[in-house]
Amino acid sequence: MKNLVKLALISSAACLMLVACAKKNQPQTDPAAEAGAAATEAVDANAAESQVNADSLAAEQARLDAERLEAERARLEALINQIMSEDVYFDFDRSELTEKAKELLAQVGELLIKEQRFTITIEGHTDARGTEDYNFTLGAKRAMKVKEFLSAYGIEDARMESVSYGKEAPKVEGATEEAYSQNRRANFRVNIK
Repeated sequence: MKNLVKLALISSAACLMLVACAKKNQPQTDPAAEAGAAATEAVDANAAESQVNADSLAAEQARLDAERLEAERARLEALINQIMSEDVYFDFDRSELTEKAKELLAQVGELLIKEQRFTITIEGHTDARGTEDYNFTLGAKRAMKVKEFLSAYGIEDARMESVSYGKEAPKVEGATEEAYSQNRRANFRVNIK
């Protein structure tokens, strides 16, 4: 019986040893190292968030820049269309500016002063009556009168050029006084330098 008790004690001891050996030892960690790792993870997360914020800000800035550019393009287009839609009309066989023409040219002059990037071509036209040579000369005189007015208004001569089309480019087809009056004109082409 003593042997049995010894055997039972030895078996119990062996079991305890096996259980003790089977238990994994937990590695001892340094609390400072754990805090450093957590801080590194937090810094990495903050850096990623900062990059996302920077990317969002850059995208927003690009969008705002594109909107400003489009608004400026639309503003310039409206100014160009305004200038180009205005015609200076002349009396039959005349190149002198009427009071109405001077008022219109003052408005064009203001636009050109405000927008220094614009250069203009002043196109002189006549109605269909008269010879080709006469009409080219009259068209040139009309364009030159417009240029002289704008020059006196303060627009640099280097920003303006004039050309005559005579009767070659009518605005309105026809042989009526109404058609003739629409063709006796100077009009503008605008360029951006």
